[in-house]
This record gives sequence, C-alpha cells and structure tokens, in this order.
Amino acid sequence: MKDVIDIHTLLSTPADMEDWHDDPDDASDALNMVLHLTYDRADDDIDSDKLNEKLAEVWEKWHTDANLTDVDADDLVDWVDHLLNN
Repeated sequence: MKDVIDIHTLLSTPADMEDWHDDPDDASDALNMVLHLTYDRADDDIDSDKLNEKLAEVWEKWHTDANLTDVDADDLVDWVDHLLNN
C-alpha cells in the first residue's frame, strides 16, 4: 500500500544534484516532479516494496542524467507510465 510511503523523505535537494547538473535547483525540481508523478500515478494498492523499487529506479535513471531538465513533461509522464506498467 502506497500510503505507508512518505514521498517527502525521498525527494532530492539541489545538493544531491550539484555534481552532475549545471543548475542543481532546476535538476532537483525536475527529479522531484518525476518522483511525485511516479507516486501519484501508482495504484493505491501497489505493494510498498514494489513502489520503493520503482522510486529507486527513478533516482537511478534521472539523478545523474544531464538531460533531465531538457525532457518534456509529457515525455516524463509517458516514461513513468511505462515504468509502472513493467
């Protein structure tokens, strides 16, 4: 159940992003958007371990990706939908 996960404990800060991104504030905002999308679009009855795995995948994929701030929001929604359906 996703309600046992506090998404706010998983969000990034600019300090998390400063080694990989020219603008760590924007990168942190973008990563947090993807994390929130993943949490919000997950089924309410998703197993908490599975959701934690998906959120970890978001971190792994986007944390160091230099293109994070260039990706269109609609494309990120599609990416999240694909993540949650696989």
